Amino acid sequence: MAVSQVTNIVEKAMGHLEGAVTEQDMTNPDRDREKYADPSGEKMKALVWNGKNDVQLVETYKPKLIEDRDVIVKITGSTICGSDLHLYHGTIVELQKGDILGHEFCGKVDSVGPAVKNIKPGDRVVASFQIACGECMYCQKKLSSQCERTNTNKVENIMYGGRTAGMFGYSHFTGGFAGGQAEYARVPYGDVNLLKLPDDVPDEKGLYLSDVLSTSWNCVVDTGVKDGDVVAIWGAGPIGQMCAAMSFMRGAKRVIVIDGGPAAWRLDLVKSKTPKVETLNYTDLPKGTSITSKLKEMEHGGPDVALECAAGEYAKGWGHQIEMAVGLETDTSEIINEMITSVKNYGRCGVTGVYVGFTNHFNIGSLMERGIRLIGNGQAPVHLYWQDLLKMLQDGSLDSSIMLSHRVDLDEMDTLYKKFEARADDIQKVFVQTKFSDPPAPGTPELTSWR
Repeated sequence: MAVSQVTNIVEKAMGHLEGAVTEQDMTNPDRDREKYADPSGEKMKALVWNGKNDVQLVETYKPKLIEDRDVIVKITGSTICGSDLHLYHGTIVELQKGDILGHEFCGKVDSVGPAVKNIKPGDRVVASFQIACGECMYCQKKLSSQCERTNTNKVENIMYGGRTAGMFGYSHFTGGFAGGQAEYARVPYGDVNLLKLPDDVPDEKGLYLSDVLSTSWNCVVDTGVKDGDVVAIWGAGPIGQMCAAMSFMRGAKRVIVIDGGPAAWRLDLVKSKTPKVETLNYTDLPKGTSITSKLKEMEHGGPDVALECAAGEYAKGWGHQIEMAVGLETDTSEIINEMITSVKNYGRCGVTGVYVGFTNHFNIGSLMERGIRLIGNGQAPVHLYWQDLLKMLQDGSLDSSIMLSHRVDLDEMDTLYKKFEARADDIQKVFVQTKFSDPPAPGTPELTSWR
């Protein structure tokens, strides 16, 4: 918490970089009603960050169009992601109380700015979690997550030697944009950052083009999974689950998914949905047996590919727990080291789980001596993939329903955060409805309520 507060102060003192092409630090219309709130005075429900491990559903103002390429979306579906837990825990810096959360959402177009010509009110759309301008060097290559012009945060630029695109609901570190765990959202450059959903793709499928499907596909493709590979995946959450299915789509011979502790039940879920998957519960390993030694027992030399779908926030050993607690590192290197030591010589390791800053005790010797390829997959460039993934949803070659476990109402979003963090109630991926949502599509979960 102290680090987040300090970085807010530092960013304010230094000032943003130049070159922004869209309004930033607008994480809640209530911060400046005259500038950001719809003149009708209409209110909406939204989930806001209120401090470490504290989110609240509040009533705030509906956003208004403030730039010519803005689109206001009436939200019909959102969700919660493992990345949201990093915000919930205060791990991501530059959060401020009252910031509206949520980076994955779909809905119907409510209104459009005068420069928007390709979509109109009433269109069903899904938003990419990143905000791209569509014109810069990266956007021209559809590497939308690295847009140069929608996030001018100076702290991120100094830490990383560059910066990502702006992102919905993901702190002022990524531009300060209000998120989609709400009833309305303002989408800057809406003509670029919204994809129309056809009638044969319900919200319960189309929503996940915003992040999880693109992120999983990017992890598998960018790490180079190919025909005949043996793939090991750390983390059996939605990203790990979809990476397993997509690895088989790319020709993998074997896929081994690793998880354990309170989340061990997810291994059975993944196995039930994709029976070819093999699982490894690290909490069941006998004393003296490590994940690395077990993988090498299962496959001569170890897997060809390792995919990190967990995150660097969760330290297992007491050494990393202490170092993270006192600020000597922001992320644990334990999973990365397991991946490096587990794969075959010249194996490939892809990192998709969120890592924020710096880590200690990194096994660079194994990396160098054995020729291991360590690949930061980056925030997935949604625009590069989402049209092709949409076609896969339409023709049935990709089934996103295998991860969908629950449907809840926005009114219970604060409870959902607690349940999701605890890995409780067999919650895998959720569809969060609003008052604007259609009834559940056939074959999708009915509404769950904890009240």
